[in-house]
Amino acid sequence: MAVSDLSMTVTQGTIHGLIGPNGSGKSTLVNVVSGLYAPSGGELRLRGAPLPRGRSVAAAKAGIARTFQNLQLFGGMTALDNVMVALRGAWRVPLPLVLLGLGRLEELRGQAAALALLELVGLRGEARTRAADLTYGAQRLLEIARALARRPELLILDEPAAGLAQPDVQRLLEIIRRIHQRGITMVLIEHHMDVISELCEIVTVLDGGKVIAEGSPAEIKRNPNVITAYLGAAEPDASPPDAEPDAAPAPTGAA
Repeated sequence: MAVSDLSMTVTQGTIHGLIGPNGSGKSTLVNVVSGLYAPSGGELRLRGAPLPRGRSVAAAKAGIARTFQNLQLFGGMTALDNVMVALRGAWRVPLPLVLLGLGRLEELRGQAAALALLELVGLRGEARTRAADLTYGAQRLLEIARALARRPELLILDEPAAGLAQPDVQRLLEIIRRIHQRGITMVLIEHHMDVISELCEIVTVLDGGKVIAEGSPAEIKRNPNVITAYLGAAEPDASPPDAEPDAAPAPTGAA
């Protein structure tokens, strides 16, 4: 089982860290929450209401938005259009007609909302640049802006600092703080413990698909189970803990 008997509560308005070594179940867990995987058991609730199971579009409509460990942008579209396609509640006519220029008022309203989100992540000046032509760091930020366009109740950031240079990491930290100031609840998956320590009020640690610790970043750093999970002897062919691959196909066990 990829995730077994796992219970996790995210408090409204917090940044909740989710960490663990390679293969611990982090991506599987957020794939279940965001509807990409259907759990074989258990409950998923948002503000007390059941979340759709195994239906990503329904989960998005219910208030779950996320970024991905591997970027999932529309490379041939501009940064502005990448955000516009995700805007929630902006369109009174079908979006394809808006993008074809039929529906000028809706287009202007959507552009204004999308530009505001691009400004939030520092990309307003790149609005007309194709996503594929942006730097890697800018692409990471664009994916966050697009997720925010859904006006989520819960925003899941899956390793947003992966592959970023230190200046870009500092920029990312500031943007996540700005998002937090807007009252958006976040789950942050990250291998950079300095990022977790700076941003998160509480951290859940997974190992082998189970919760092995939960507490403040300071408590987590001192927890012997966490130290063992990260610093224990690795198999000769094991991947390093900061190079977790995409989650395996949907599990058959309980989540």
